[in-house]
Amino acid sequence: QVQLVESGGGLVQAGGSLRLSCAASGRISSSTLMGWFRQAPGKNREFVAVIRWNGLNTLYSDSVKGRFTISVENAKNTVYLEMNSLKPEDTAVYYCAARPYSAILPPTTAGFNSWGQGTQVTVSS
Repeated sequence: QVQLVESGGGLVQAGGSLRLSCAASGRISSSTLMGWFRQAPGKNREFVAVIRWNGLNTLYSDSVKGRFTISVENAKNTVYLEMNSLKPEDTAVYYCAARPYSAILPPTTAGFNSWGQGTQVTVSS
């Protein structure tokens, strides 16, 4: 099992930036996949981005592509989500998640079996 703790959420104006961090511990290997997901009030949890722990592959949802960047710093066991050009529709609780190896990067919650507690991101217009 992997333990995950998110931080870095907050209130920001539209057009602004935030960086979320996810500190990971436990059973992590180079094949572990790390994902960011978000859930707005009254909506299902949705995929944002995913990366392999070795940092070699990434995948983004169409709604954040070109604005968000997922990265991993192995030395600190931390995954980041750099969010730029934020929009009010990006407002949600953001969750970090981990799953075992998959040959393809899944743009869904399927297979992610470790989750953080979430961090609130609010973008004002």
